[in-house]
Amino acid sequence: MKKLLLVLSLFVWLVSMAQPAAKDTTWKKQYRAFATKVNNLVHTKLEAKFNYANQYMYGKVWLTLKPHFYATDSLQLDAKGLTINKLEIVKANKNTALQFTNNKEYLNIKLDKTYKGGEAYTIYIDYIAKPNELEVKGSAAISDAKGLYFINPKGEEKNKPTQIWTQGETEANSAWVPTIDKPNQKTTTDFYLTVPAKYVSLSNGKLVSQTKNADGTRTDNWKMELPHAPYLMFMGIGDFAIVKDSYKGKEVSYYVEKEYEKIARKIFGLTPEMIKFFSEKVTGVDYPWNKYAQIVGRDYVSGAMENTTSTLHGEAAQQNARELLDGNSWEGTIAHELFHQWFGDYVTAESWSNITVNESFADYSEYLWQEYKYGKDAALENNNSQMLRYLGNPADAKKDLVRYYYADKEDVFDNVSYPKGGRILNMLRHYIGDSAFFKSLNLYLNTYKFGNGNPDKLRLAMEQVTGKDLHWYFNQWYFGSGHPKVDISYAYDAAAQKALVFIKQTQAGDKIFRLPIDVDIYHGTTKTRTTVWMENKTDTFTFNAATKPDLINVDGDKYLLWDKKDNKTLAQYIHQYKYAANFVDRREAIDFATKNKKDPAALALLKDGLKDPYFKLRNRSLLQVGSNDADATTLATIEKMATSDVNRVVRSYAIDALAKTEKKDYLPLYLKAVMDSSYSVAGAALDAIVALDEDKAISLLPALLKDNKGRLKSSVDAVVVLTKGDKDFDEMLSNYKQANGLQEQFNASFSFIDYLAKVTNTNNFKKGLDEIIAFREKVAQYGAAPQINSAIKEMAKKKEAYKAKTQDAAAIDIQLAYIIERLR
Repeated sequence: MKKLLLVLSLFVWLVSMAQPAAKDTTWKKQYRAFATKVNNLVHTKLEAKFNYANQYMYGKVWLTLKPHFYATDSLQLDAKGLTINKLEIVKANKNTALQFTNNKEYLNIKLDKTYKGGEAYTIYIDYIAKPNELEVKGSAAISDAKGLYFINPKGEEKNKPTQIWTQGETEANSAWVPTIDKPNQKTTTDFYLTVPAKYVSLSNGKLVSQTKNADGTRTDNWKMELPHAPYLMFMGIGDFAIVKDSYKGKEVSYYVEKEYEKIARKIFGLTPEMIKFFSEKVTGVDYPWNKYAQIVGRDYVSGAMENTTSTLHGEAAQQNARELLDGNSWEGTIAHELFHQWFGDYVTAESWSNITVNESFADYSEYLWQEYKYGKDAALENNNSQMLRYLGNPADAKKDLVRYYYADKEDVFDNVSYPKGGRILNMLRHYIGDSAFFKSLNLYLNTYKFGNGNPDKLRLAMEQVTGKDLHWYFNQWYFGSGHPKVDISYAYDAAAQKALVFIKQTQAGDKIFRLPIDVDIYHGTTKTRTTVWMENKTDTFTFNAATKPDLINVDGDKYLLWDKKDNKTLAQYIHQYKYAANFVDRREAIDFATKNKKDPAALALLKDGLKDPYFKLRNRSLLQVGSNDADATTLATIEKMATSDVNRVVRSYAIDALAKTEKKDYLPLYLKAVMDSSYSVAGAALDAIVALDEDKAISLLPALLKDNKGRLKSSVDAVVVLTKGDKDFDEMLSNYKQANGLQEQFNASFSFIDYLAKVTNTNNFKKGLDEIIAFREKVAQYGAAPQINSAIKEMAKKKEAYKAKTQDAAAIDIQLAYIIERLR
């Protein structure tokens, strides 16, 4: 599963994980074992019909089970909120009622006899699922947990399709089908979905038949002949276009809203190549299922979900041609969910405590895909950004990767299981080598296929391949918490002709990390690598060096997960930029130069960064060099980048850099760029225009309002605010409330706050601020509240400034007081 992320205009990923209630610490003593297997699911046959008006599902299910080992006369099923009409044992085509209790969480069933271990029996249940009547709570990864979702079921919401989709992880599928809703269960499935004939359906496995019914419905039979976990069962229904590709004769399909039919391959079309790459180069296991479909659901409660053979994506996956000019923002998620078909679906974590063998691998798959498709710079940028995401929340350093103690199973879907776990896999790959790493993955998958995995099983596979004892690594990184925090310094002893590296671990507490470290010593362009082991609070490493090195580069490949203070000089960083030269090396040098750009040598490095081969480092340099202080040659370089850089996002950054000069000489460039096909370029140009000539920017609105998304939408919204006053309040409030999805409303919040700064009617102001606060509470679980609060505080400053210019200062004081009240 890929978590929902709210992305700011500077592409900062915001994730704030749910924390246990401060006063409740009883969970710290509650060991979370994998679910005991009394009965095993074998097969699930479901007949489902849907009542759109009431948002009910009428279900009939036949569950075939076997006692796991010990004989039993009872069965417990998860059945959240289900109304049970019949519950019977099936024998010789004759059903007999069974005694049971239903507490709306579980069905506790008395079987008709004692069944021996391995002896099969079948239960029949007639029931009604009422998801909207179910009281559930979500998490930071999944904002809701009612399992079954009716989207715009009566067609009352304009511009929103009618859909049904399900979300099972963690244990929500039992809100629409009785099952043993645990990840260490596996079942084959045979689903008969009766849907309006005008819609298409999607489920696990293969569509084997379709039957038209007299009442205007159609029954689709989806059959999954290989076992998978109950949380991976899926149903999707709606008015979708289906675009089909293939991989080795297996259908690869994309279910999208019809307006995206022609662009679907631009969004998802790399999927067959990804399947080939993950099958042949990474796992050595050919894609194990009989098809792979991807469907986009409206109002989805997470980012994406790896249902077996049928991945569900949030609506942010759907991008038009102009958005895709700036890059496919969903490509990493497509890779992430696909890789789950091996790590998560083929071999499934035996419990939520062990979710790392699902999610850490899926997180790391994004790195692997970037490395294969786009090269080392792209991969290292992914690795570095994910590492920084983990390091950005100090509370995560207190959590083990394998977590046998937690307050709620949803808590494990966090920065530890995702980005930290992915970095731990990358370090492990570096330590044992590519060949051993990928062979170990193959052994793990083949050994536990259609079953369950955990880190111990992964370790055993890697030890079998490498012949190395890896307990130390898994104990340190999988069954421990935190990361090294280090201070690195250097010296040279000319008399002894020795270069020295001092590494001090400065993390709190007594824990000392053990790490193999590659140390690269540069004399000019010549590099010598030595691998050393950090294993003490303070380590001193000595290297032969006839002359003082130009650079000592610790962690030469920049793969280590640590928080470091690296005491290098500007000259050393300049050498690092030129000759060490991987993405992180160059980024570190640019960042150091940024802090020291009054030094001509640092400024020269930043100017070199404008020509960096990787576009994100060109962007990083552009953030620093554009201003009135830039020389004519640099400005000419930036101007050329603004019009002709191969990457459209770089062009937008170049326009931003030119805009800092506040020179009207560039207005013709901006006026041309504002009509660019790229939303990023057009948005940057509009921002530049409005800073020079508000009236000109306003005159452009009729054309720009016809089509704007992403950065351009934010820029257009900001210009629209310039044209609005108190009389437009109802329109502005309505537009804000009708924003399509959390991401769009998050972006719209800032222009609406800017508008509220101009509102003088106190009642309207309060109404508008209340709407902002309500949205802030909705997205607080994603870490977005601080950004919204900051914007509100800036609005308060504008109100204070306006108070001095108005005769109705008392009304402004009331509004300011209300801001203080709502920010508490």
